[in-house]
Amino acid sequence: MSILNHPSADVDLPALKGRALNLRRKMMGMATGKGEGYIAQGLGVADCLASLYFHEMRYDPQNPEWPQRDRFVLSTGHYSIAMYAVLAEAGIISADELPTYGLNGSRLPMSTFDETPGVEMVGGSLGHGLGQAVGMAMGLRLDGSSARVFCEFSDGELQEGSTWEAAMGAATFKCDNLVALIDCNGIQADGPVIVRIEPVADKMTAFGWETIEVNGNSMEELVDALAASRAANGKPKAIVMRTTPGFGVPTIMARDRAHFVRIDNSEWTALTQELEANHG
Repeated sequence: MSILNHPSADVDLPALKGRALNLRRKMMGMATGKGEGYIAQGLGVADCLASLYFHEMRYDPQNPEWPQRDRFVLSTGHYSIAMYAVLAEAGIISADELPTYGLNGSRLPMSTFDETPGVEMVGGSLGHGLGQAVGMAMGLRLDGSSARVFCEFSDGELQEGSTWEAAMGAATFKCDNLVALIDCNGIQADGPVIVRIEPVADKMTAFGWETIEVNGNSMEELVDALAASRAANGKPKAIVMRTTPGFGVPTIMARDRAHFVRIDNSEWTALTQELEANHG
């Protein structure tokens, strides 16, 4: 087996930042020529996924169904472009498959299939991920497994009652093997998040979670928060991540409507150059 035994005692921040850049490069390549898509959200969560898959999580790239693996649940299924990028970077799927993203007949649709290796759930309808993650965490505990569950969901999903019901359940059943990664990027389909959901961190704390708020585009803050989430203290953990849609590509970051971005074919070369220049 080729298990990546994480979390590691050592933190190689330059390497993790390099992984995040590779994820953004892969996403830009997948989105090029498609005309439109969810590229902004993917760019925003690249740092989170790099810190998870290349520092914190335990898994076997050659055996995605390894029972003792840590689980990553992507509730916002339209972030799939980021999911596929990290699965390819981790060696779970082939990078040769990435250009099929969003095409008819592909295993890599714009919203996730759980038939794709490394994908734990179908994340099309929002508000379902945390509930499923709570069930996974409880099941693993009943099985005596040391595996943990990491669940990404968005601030927009905090407008769904099912998310708060799941949050109450996790605290009630003391799911300290569960980590929520809440992507607070401030947007939903047609603009800013509508329902008053702030203060997110205070509300999660009130619901019985051990909560920390970080800059979701700071690798240093993400790594520290994930380290703190390992505590087996009877409380589920919440990391409230303030991310910027399009992070790393200033032109996309400046878009007023960043949920489903429309980009002409003629723009991609300049945008890719922006990514490289901004990284440098």
